[in-house]
Amino acid sequence: MNHKYIITGGAGLIGSNVIEELNRMGETDILIIDHLGTSEKWKNLTRLQYTDYIEKDKFLSLIQNGESFGKVTHCIHLGACSSTTESDASYLISNNYNYTQVVGAFAITRGIRFLYASSAATYGLGEFGYREDMLHELRPLNMYGYSKHMYDLYAHRFNLLDKITGLKYFNVYGFGEAHKGDMRSVVLKGYEQIRDTSGLKLFKSYRDDYRNGEQKRDFLYVRDAAKITLYLLHNNHYGIFNVGRGIAETWMDLANALFSSMGKSPKIEFTDMPEYLRPKYQYYTCADIKKLKNTGYPMDFHSLQEGIESYVNLLNSESH
Repeated sequence: MNHKYIITGGAGLIGSNVIEELNRMGETDILIIDHLGTSEKWKNLTRLQYTDYIEKDKFLSLIQNGESFGKVTHCIHLGACSSTTESDASYLISNNYNYTQVVGAFAITRGIRFLYASSAATYGLGEFGYREDMLHELRPLNMYGYSKHMYDLYAHRFNLLDKITGLKYFNVYGFGEAHKGDMRSVVLKGYEQIRDTSGLKLFKSYRDDYRNGEQKRDFLYVRDAAKITLYLLHNNHYGIFNVGRGIAETWMDLANALFSSMGKSPKIEFTDMPEYLRPKYQYYTCADIKKLKNTGYPMDFHSLQEGIESYVNLLNSESH
């Protein structure tokens, strides 16, 4: 069977929204690759139009055996274990790094446009800044971030970045993440807490230069992440790009937007951060988006308030 698009991780948060955006553009000739397992991730597929679905292990076997999947023009590789607390380094090497090598080689050798997901987790503490050209200086804080960094380095070492695109997604939130367990965004966790208890718990700060709730993130609504992804893909912009808004906002900003969107008065409690997280915790992230802006991309992102309001409306409609 012929397919125009192959999208790995297509049932995930960013993947399902990319496919939904492609559907809005009239594209349905899509082969989805993912691993559904026993999670509720399958529910993300029900709103999508696509031609076929293959589990990730079978897909890997098929391409290693020379399957071409017809006249594929675009391969968007978003599938990965995205758990920042995953401790099995060998699994992350196999699933995130080696798998990307195989899928990338499959696409590149066939002249298929290849885009893959890197991560803002590659920046570690951000002590060297958040520019895409900082590769060899970076020291990720967890194995997930390092598994993503490894492919960035590999692509650079073998001069692939002038023909493929890597995206360093920052803190993406939005509809389609309910299956992610503890890796769900604070927006969704907070929505559920406020809905059930009328209050929200945030981690205390363990640095003197950050007050409780003043830790900062570059929050990006998933609809914007999907649009940026397809813009860079279809307009043939190559290399590594940060995908964020270029604005750092606090957990308090997020909390206030949530309470406001849910029509409730703020009620926030600060709790102890688990010991194992403290040395790996990022207190500040902010994408340097000059490179994205220089492509001519219209910087019309949802604000944090707008994104959360849109998300809360979708969550409310789903629960009725």
